[in-house]
Amino acid sequence: MKTILSAKNVQKIYGSKGNQYKALEDINLEIKEGEFIGIMGPSGAGKSTLLNILSTIDTPSAGDIIIANQNIVKMKEEELSDFRRNQLGFIFQDYNLLDTLTVKENILLPLALSKVPAQQINKRVEEIADTFGIREILHKYPYHISGGQKQRTAASRAIVTNPSLILADEPTGALDSKSATSLLESLTSLNENNQSTILMVTHDAFAASFCKRILFIKDGRIFAEIHKVQQSRQEFFQKIVDVLVSLGGGH
Repeated sequence: MKTILSAKNVQKIYGSKGNQYKALEDINLEIKEGEFIGIMGPSGAGKSTLLNILSTIDTPSAGDIIIANQNIVKMKEEELSDFRRNQLGFIFQDYNLLDTLTVKENILLPLALSKVPAQQINKRVEEIADTFGIREILHKYPYHISGGQKQRTAASRAIVTNPSLILADEPTGALDSKSATSLLESLTSLNENNQSTILMVTHDAFAASFCKRILFIKDGRIFAEIHKVQQSRQEFFQKIVDVLVSLGGGH
């Protein structure tokens, strides 16, 4: 299985000499194609910092990050922006949808920016709308749909370009339990049927139980790692809760 992401000796230090804060220290991780990985840990542990660095939003103080065989640490801003658009898909807690565009237009935006032919765009949007069960709302605007539908629209937009890696930051944070379950089931089927590689930061053990592997971060370091092996989701959920308790709180 090919490696999609490899982070080596990644550090992130904020502040200046004499007043420094190490947000991340000596992070090493590898993500293979088709994995569904969760990142968990207490508040201030470094989860969001790590996601921001892996998603090219922030830069590490030291270390290398290889995504799709390219070292993003060595890229210039213009290269990074192309790389972000072509290789990465983002799902945010607050959806980041454009209210002036319909659901369909929001989803196809990345393809339009990449100048994909209209016929291909329509076919791709319809395939994805079916995956996320939102075909009947394609003509609606974001302010006419529910939070769960907004998040499924945002997820559709994130994967429309077939990115190498999908990065999800607390994607169920603003959703009720029914909408959260629906989104997580869609991401699971995307992962299993399309071999999509997903990295999700979450503080929620229920959301994390849909992952296949979880990294726990504490004080800027990877503290523990667990894998879902021949377990039911309920058993994996319990295992996650046990690690969170040993970490000292799940949030």
